[in-house]
This record gives sequence, C-alpha cells and structure tokens, in this order.
Amino acid sequence: MNYTCTRDNSISISASKAILAGISPDGGLFLPEEFPKVSLDDIAKMRSMTYPERAAYIIGLFLTDFTNDELKAYTAAAYSKSRFGEIPAPVVDIGGESILELFHGPTFAFKDFALQLLPYLLTASAKKQGIHDKIAILVATSGDTGKAALEGFADVDGTGICVFYPYGGTSEIQRLQMTTQQGKNVLVTAVKGNFDDAQSGVKAIFTDKAYTDELKGMGIRLSSANSINWGRLVPQVAYYFSAYCDMANAGAVTFGDEINIAVPTGNFGNILAAYIAKLCGLPVKRFICASNKNNVLTDFIQSGTYDKNRPFYLTTSPSMDILISSNLERLLYLLSGRNDAQVRGYMAALAKDGKYTVSPGLHRAIAAEFACGFADDARAAETIRRTFEERRYLADPHTAVAIAVYEEYKLSTGDCTPAVIASTASPFKFSRSVLKALGKDTSGCEFDLIDRLADISGLTIPSRLAGLRDMAERFTGCIEPAGMKSFISKGLIK
Repeated sequence: MNYTCTRDNSISISASKAILAGISPDGGLFLPEEFPKVSLDDIAKMRSMTYPERAAYIIGLFLTDFTNDELKAYTAAAYSKSRFGEIPAPVVDIGGESILELFHGPTFAFKDFALQLLPYLLTASAKKQGIHDKIAILVATSGDTGKAALEGFADVDGTGICVFYPYGGTSEIQRLQMTTQQGKNVLVTAVKGNFDDAQSGVKAIFTDKAYTDELKGMGIRLSSANSINWGRLVPQVAYYFSAYCDMANAGAVTFGDEINIAVPTGNFGNILAAYIAKLCGLPVKRFICASNKNNVLTDFIQSGTYDKNRPFYLTTSPSMDILISSNLERLLYLLSGRNDAQVRGYMAALAKDGKYTVSPGLHRAIAAEFACGFADDARAAETIRRTFEERRYLADPHTAVAIAVYEEYKLSTGDCTPAVIASTASPFKFSRSVLKALGKDTSGCEFDLIDRLADISGLTIPSRLAGLRDMAERFTGCIEPAGMKSFISKGLIK
C-alpha cells in the first residue's frame, strides 16, 4: 500500500517514507491511495484477540512494508500491562451509553495510543529507508500530545524531540507533565500565543526547504509526532475496531449492527480515525463531532464555511482550544473524490484569508456523515456534575463536552443507535475544573486538588501524576513564535 498527498495526487510513497517525512514538502498530508477492507468475518475474529493483537492486525493492513511479526512486537511493547494496565482501552457502560476510556496509558490521555507506538514505527521506518540521520521530532501541543510524545521519545537513540505549547493554554498538570520531563534528547518551551500559533510555526519549519536542506546536510531530518503524521493517526483507527468488538462481546450492540461514535475534537484527528475505520468496514451510522466554545468545526459542518477569523477562547477543555483543525484537510480530500486541486485551493484560501467555503456537493457529503454540536464551559461543568451524581461516572471536561453534545444529538434526532463516546483524558489531569463542576472546594495547590478529587470520587490517583509533586521543572522558558526555528537550532542540533 502506497501513500499519496492531499495536495498532490502524483505523489506515491511507501508507508515508512510517509511516516518518516511526517508532512509533505508542499504542506499536504499523507493518506493511503486506497483503504483496506475489513469484513464482518474479520471483525468477528478480532473479538477474541487481546488489544495489542487487534492493533497489530488493523495497523498491519495499512503499513504493508512492516512485517506482521514486527508489528506484533511493537504493539505488545507499546501497549504492555506496565504501560496501560490489564485492558488498554476498556469500554464502560454508564447506563445507556458506552464510554471508550482512552486514558489508561502513561500520560493519561488518548494520545498515548499513538505516541507509545510511534517511536517504534519511526525508528524502524528510518532503517527500512537506509537512513542513519538523527531524527528531530517537532511537536505543537494544545496539552496532551506534548507529554505523550515526550514520554514516547525520551532517550530513544537517534532522535531528539522539541515540544512547543501555548503559554497559559494548558492545565497546570499538563504543563508540569511537560516541563518536568526527563531525558537527554528532549526540549520543551512555551510559545506566546495560542495552539494555532505553535502549530503554524511547526508547519512553516517543515515547509522551509532551505532550512530542511541545511539540516539534511548536517545529518538531521525533521519529522512530526502531531496527528499530521500518518504514523500518529493509524494507531487510533485500531481502538474503534476494538471498541466495537468489546461492545458486541458485552451485548451493547448486536454484532453486525451499526453504532454511532461521538468524539470531542479540536484538531479533527481522533474523529477522522473513526471515519477511516468506517471506510475500512466498521459498521458506523453517524459521527458526532463535539466542540467546546471554540466551535469552528460546528459552524463548518453546519454551514460549509470554515472561518478561523473569530475570538479564541481559553476553556476548561484546553486540548480542544484550536481554530485550525489540520486533519480536516484529509476529510476534504476524501469526500471531494481525492480532488487535490480543490484541496489546494481551500488551503490557500485558509492561509490567505483565514477561511474558505466548500462546494455544495462536498458540504452535503460532510453533513451526511457528521452531526455536530458544541458545549461551553458551563454546560460541560453541568454535565460533569450530573453524570457523576446520576451515573457515578467521573468525566474530565473534554469527555463532558462529548457527552453533552451526544445527549443533545440523541434528544433532537431520536436516534437511539447504540453509541460509543470517546473519553480522552483522566479527570485527575483537570482536577480544579472537575471539582468546581461538582461544587467542591478548589482552594490549594494542584496536588491538594488531586487528593480531594480522589476522596470525593473513590478513584485511585494515577501514581505518575501524584509523583509530579516532587519533580523539579527543567523547562521554564517562553518564546515568540518567530523564535521557534532558532530555538530548535540551538537546542536539538548539536
């Protein structure tokens, strides 16, 4: 299976080349030239597999220049009991809906599923391509990706990683997870501005040919651990197949019947992975795209116009505080019939004017697959409180956004198709917001709040979060977006 580019159909490269590059030189994103087909019989066989086995099977359909034995070894190591516990991606019934818990990895967010595996895929890709250069990983993060990437790549031979996060735009726990990171090959800095400023800066570096050529001359290649990298996205496809298997095993859905999938999203990667699972054969009726107050995706799905020219809000669900949803480009490409010229035009308009309007046919195609809605902080807080009081389930603010939007969708449409809601982070990463939503005392430091939330909920504090209390911060700087390239050159290029 080869990969092409959303902005240039003439490109055709192997999976390992696509993973190694991260992003096309023209700024486009890689996608398979065709999608593998997964039959109901194939899914039935997956029902008795472990999670690492399910992941290796699905990922292997996409990464055909990796052997089955390689992928089985990688997924067994990435999703081991020591990293993810007994069940990496459990499906929990909360009384009418199924919650897919994606926060049992080492950094307690869904990004772990991709970023514990990506170092194996990336280093193996370099070997397959006969490349011995140092790989410099660049990451822009709105909160969770940064720590997950740092955890995955820390002290991995032949790599260096540099993470940029928006100053004041993460929770305190998310920030501490990054600034206390250990490892000789890691760099972290805050960036003045929001996530979009950091993400745009990273993209600009990747498409700066003079700079990338200069680095190659020094034996350094850039790659990305953001979901613009196909190696980041494909592991996420696997957990939607796994969720379906678990729902069928538990009787939450009759095997072969369709489900709905609700996902809290900012950069559109997690919900795009679910859509790709459907393209491969997963029985899905509707996707419910849940946004917070930065509801650029809701407006786009409803109107067909994407417009980032709007106020930017810092919310209690910071990982969704995004106005430029990079992975939407992949959806536009697929639903436009792989029309690279059309996608180039939309992306050029976005870069020039901050907005674009898709064709009526493309808008209809998007609306046929995706429902949408948004929940502001007040509504998310009310959902946290009500879900805990009525169902004894403690949701973090991102998950609460998805629950609220899904409930609104179900009420307005009467669609009672069995649903799975992606829960993307541990509530302990956002203790202050969760406690406030529950009407509890929020005085004290972050670690006092974590203790208080554990007492109220009866849940066990993740040991790695509790351990942050005694860790010294290593990275306390803050730079302008214009200084990102210089920061990389001074820090990673040694």
